Amino acid sequence: MSSYIYTPTKLMLPTSRYDARRADFAVNFIQMLRHTTGEWYGKPFRLMPWQEQIVRDIFGIVGGDGYRQFRTAYVEVGKKNGKSELAAAIALYLLFADGEAGAEVYSCAADINQASIVFNTAKAMVEQCGDLARLSKLVPSTKRIIFPHTNSFYRVLSSETKSKQGFNVSGLIFDELFAQQTRELFDTMTKYTGDARRQPLYFLITTAGRDRTSICYEIHQKAKAVLDGSKVDSSFYPAVFGIEEGDDWNDESVWRRVNPSIDVTIPFETVQAAYEQAKQNPAEEMHFRQFRLNEWCNADVRWIPMEKWDACGEDFDPDDFKGRDCYAGLDLSSTGDLTALMLVFPPNGDDDKYTVLPFFWLPENAVDLRTRRDHVPYAVWRKTGVINTTEGDVVDYDYIVSFIEELVADFRIREIAYDRWGAEKIRRDLEELGAERGFTVFPFGQGFASMAAPTRDLMQLVQEGKLRHGKHPVLDWNMGNVVAETDAHLNVKMSKKKSTEKIDGAVAFVMGLARAMMQSGSTTVSVYDERGLLFV
Repeated sequence: MSSYIYTPTKLMLPTSRYDARRADFAVNFIQMLRHTTGEWYGKPFRLMPWQEQIVRDIFGIVGGDGYRQFRTAYVEVGKKNGKSELAAAIALYLLFADGEAGAEVYSCAADINQASIVFNTAKAMVEQCGDLARLSKLVPSTKRIIFPHTNSFYRVLSSETKSKQGFNVSGLIFDELFAQQTRELFDTMTKYTGDARRQPLYFLITTAGRDRTSICYEIHQKAKAVLDGSKVDSSFYPAVFGIEEGDDWNDESVWRRVNPSIDVTIPFETVQAAYEQAKQNPAEEMHFRQFRLNEWCNADVRWIPMEKWDACGEDFDPDDFKGRDCYAGLDLSSTGDLTALMLVFPPNGDDDKYTVLPFFWLPENAVDLRTRRDHVPYAVWRKTGVINTTEGDVVDYDYIVSFIEELVADFRIREIAYDRWGAEKIRRDLEELGAERGFTVFPFGQGFASMAAPTRDLMQLVQEGKLRHGKHPVLDWNMGNVVAETDAHLNVKMSKKKSTEKIDGAVAFVMGLARAMMQSGSTTVSVYDERGLLFV
């Protein structure tokens, strides 16, 4: 028996009671399991106090009818506190030990890879437990664990919702709810699917997000309201470990309070190191506050620390780079908008910096209108020559191809990376030119798979001062406008949607930098480079 002293929750109904036998049974089952990764591999799963409180509350509190009071549990806590391991253990309890005939337990998330994290942990736990391994059948190819004795199974579902009607859910693990862009999957899996069960459990785990229109924020708000008593839902169990309004995010005592597993699964030094990075970088500050302090950040922040960017504004003479290899990024945007071409020169010899040479275009007839409407000095930039114009109301792509042909005469352009969507004609024209002049044309996706690694590389170059951009005013403006977005794997990319001003030059820069660093073997990797994209 555990020495843990149970404190009944204030969420218990007057008609409910705490059944110590049931709670002990759930705790003992989970602590029979073993950890599956790192220094903890093979060691018994000893529930931390916050985890044990949740397990005892969920499985030990029963209503007057003898069934569990709580049908939905919402656990919101920062990264690496052990919520995925707890979810895996609960999934196995629901499969093997809940006494439910024909149990159907599912893992869901925003994508199949995220949904598989809890399942893979559960599978590894089963493999380390001889009794469970003998009683079950593991089917890794379809991500299932089958318990033939009760005709039950645990399986992973993809994010596609078309085939999810008609399930008889006894248990649901919904991982990283904050990454769910729409509520369709959540509604499909939680509305009416457990009505044929007497005590289904929907176990929702997540870190705080940023989108305050999301289903996750809706559930977060409900959890806070239930906790403070302003809303009553006797079937809903909230556990939120996050920074509160008025808390100082610099305060170490706050870090410890909102990270209940600190000094166990998270070394304090790791949090401290992340904090030191956050102090130097606005984007890292948002990561720290969201993923370490579990704070719903109420605004997007500019991605690049402009004082660091400005420090890389070393002047240079473009003529000094004639004849050197370079790689181009071309962001065409729309025909009536800003178009950007960036030439990126890798380090060469004693020069250890990456150098970017920018070019921008607008339609001539749009300059005055956009100057008045957008309050951006396009007219001044045209006059000073830092923006080029093409005749008419739209950017003339034929002119840009001719301009690139002239550039090739001076600079050894090896590749031109471009957004592969909506650029068919200019792609053909550039491929024909490249065949004559010795460069290749590379289609470059705009999602996390393509953009995450070079975006991180650019930030690192800026931080280390290994970049030279010549203080080009339009590129400076673009870089100051960048707002980044983050996926569930903590990959970061520039977001045109969230950036309220133009970032075309920044996007073109990232594409050119990606090809330059790829050829020099200097690029880092994202989770997508390591595992590729998954299709289901």
